[in-house]
Amino acid sequence: MKRHGARAQTRGIPGGLADSILSGDLHDPFAVLGPHFDRDAQETVIRVFRPGADAVAVIDPASGALLGALDRGPGDGLFIGTFPRLRPPYDYRLRVLYGETAVEQEDAYRFGPWLGELDCHLLGEGTHLTPWTRLGAHPVTVEGVDGTVFAVWAPNARRVSVVGDFNGWDGRVHPMRLHPGCGIWEVFVPGVGPGALYKYELKARDGQVLPLKSDPYALYAEKRPATASIVHGLRPFDWQDGAWMDVRRRDGHRLDGAVSIYELHAGSWKRVPEEGNRFLTWAELADQLVPYVRDLGFTHIELLPVHEHPFDGSWGYQPGSLFAPTSRYGTPEEFKAFIDACHRAGLGVIIDWVPGHFPTDAHALGWFDGTHLYEHSDPRQGRHMDWGTLIYNFGRTEVQHYLIANALYWCREFHIDGLRVDAVASMLYLDYSRKAGEWVPNRHGGNENLEAIAFLRRLNEVVFAHGDGATTMAEESTAWPMVSRPTSVGGLGFGYKWNMGWMHDTLDYFKKDPVHRRWHHNQLTFGLMYAFSENFVLPLSHDEVVHGKSSLFGRMNGDRWQKFANLRAMYAMMWAHPGKKLLFMGGEFAQVREWNHDASLDWHLLEDPLHRGVHGCLRALNAVYRQHSALHQQDFGPQGFDWVDCQDADNSVLSWLRWSADGTPLLTVCNLTPVVRRQYRIGVPSGGRWSEVLNTDSHWFGGSGQGNDGGVTADAVSCHGRPASLALTLPPLAVLYLTPEG
Repeated sequence: MKRHGARAQTRGIPGGLADSILSGDLHDPFAVLGPHFDRDAQETVIRVFRPGADAVAVIDPASGALLGALDRGPGDGLFIGTFPRLRPPYDYRLRVLYGETAVEQEDAYRFGPWLGELDCHLLGEGTHLTPWTRLGAHPVTVEGVDGTVFAVWAPNARRVSVVGDFNGWDGRVHPMRLHPGCGIWEVFVPGVGPGALYKYELKARDGQVLPLKSDPYALYAEKRPATASIVHGLRPFDWQDGAWMDVRRRDGHRLDGAVSIYELHAGSWKRVPEEGNRFLTWAELADQLVPYVRDLGFTHIELLPVHEHPFDGSWGYQPGSLFAPTSRYGTPEEFKAFIDACHRAGLGVIIDWVPGHFPTDAHALGWFDGTHLYEHSDPRQGRHMDWGTLIYNFGRTEVQHYLIANALYWCREFHIDGLRVDAVASMLYLDYSRKAGEWVPNRHGGNENLEAIAFLRRLNEVVFAHGDGATTMAEESTAWPMVSRPTSVGGLGFGYKWNMGWMHDTLDYFKKDPVHRRWHHNQLTFGLMYAFSENFVLPLSHDEVVHGKSSLFGRMNGDRWQKFANLRAMYAMMWAHPGKKLLFMGGEFAQVREWNHDASLDWHLLEDPLHRGVHGCLRALNAVYRQHSALHQQDFGPQGFDWVDCQDADNSVLSWLRWSADGTPLLTVCNLTPVVRRQYRIGVPSGGRWSEVLNTDSHWFGGSGQGNDGGVTADAVSCHGRPASLALTLPPLAVLYLTPEG
């Protein structure tokens, strides 16, 4: 580029916009700042704002030759110059003098838009399948210049600027360009790369400058208590789980497989007390957690929410940045490596996902652009009474798009195998946890949240269509019908639903003294009345071991030995009951105290034989569960289950058969009193020898060793309407599994 003449005549700022620049009230910065060609005068005007600068010159980017110095404009930091021979397309750099220090910089306002018309159209109508590739902060190279493009949705703002450690957090320096058709603001900031801290400074329509906002599409964020977003970008990752993903894409929606889930909180599974009680990193969890869970025989790991969140005590259930894996445990790439390690070890990964509400922290989504942008404006619909949080406006297209895109993001970018959707009941009902007069009926006068229902259906349709075989699970605690049925038949479309009724009845039963259990036999049988109405997961989750509820071990009845026996029996009943399985960490070795998110599990308990026995029992249960298709192949239809005897309440004995698709049975017999019952006759469908494949009273598990010496031969004595029967010894507070040999 030739020199175009220095300091030609200086043009002022049109329309008296100097005050708007200086005060940070510039709505359309690209109309004022940067280069502007005057066709009438056949010259280019360049306007630059650099607060604190002493001088600014325009230079040739290749040679560094001076093209011309800019004159000072009205007010600190404003510089203006005209260049009669400079023509578009513009290629120049700025040399900015701060005292005696000269800094060469690119001019952000010489670059064109980042978003195209198609982007804006798809983002505006909510059909862009990968909006996280366009919104947020992305390191890119534009016209050979490295920098970061920032884009944020804020349709009602008067002005939006990106601020960060690269511009002194000064909202006047990098005001953004508005795409009015979709309400998205964007700017390319040269020289900003990965690791830069940033937020958005927004000015509301009334001129109020709002608290600095984290990026809703941030891919990484500072560790709490700091709240800035971090420029990171979608970096390439060398996945090694191709075989796993191929199977998932082919078979991910099948319901006949073994699903045994180990739920955990990454911050308290294990800590490092000798280093200030710090968290384990994702790499350390891959080294320690993955082989541990694999050895126990679980099929999946479920993580409490991993989105960035400001408050440890929320366990992640009040997320601040849905697209950013929390920095507590490492970088996004380190989280991907953890998931990759799980998949290579044969473990699926489920994350708890929270679309029902978000925190009121000033840096978060609430009142984002000076309006109720993400949350519903009516507090009777937009504020959660129990948790003091805000509720998304599910009826707004852009909000639905934001949430559904986030679900796809985890499935596709992080290879997450399933999303357990939190607090679905709070989304379905307008009067959830509200008194009369505190809620607004729907257009039909009912309490159903029609907009949330439509959102959930759309969410599941998109995940199942575009999530590479990922599934969804609903934590839904009411009798809402067809939660896990396809949307095509009127269902909500989830893959699975948590069976909260089974959980409450079972835990309540095992709290009772065995002498009284005969009067509560129905608590264990009632669940089969509705067991096949949904695709159920049986959850003994984190929610059952906090807030004064005690641990699972602490909720068992009896003396110490009986508590262990009851716990082993409860697990064995659960593993034989129709439905997939979920157990929260610590339950596998009978953690005694309640879960504390600020401390490790009590791993020293494994030195105790009884605790070690529960651990061994869980390993055996998972092995039998995976080896015997009768226990998982037909979970969701009555053809997979038969009661043998559900009426022996006087003895608190239950027995049933599970069936595989090829007709192979597995018999479960439960004796839920501390009395050994000998020669107890159970009807079976065939003669021959039946092997005792599991006995929770085994010495290996800390039991008394009562049982049937590994098996028993069926007699040709009809019983319970079946042609043969077994005369069994039923151990105390124990469960037996038996299968026919051969």
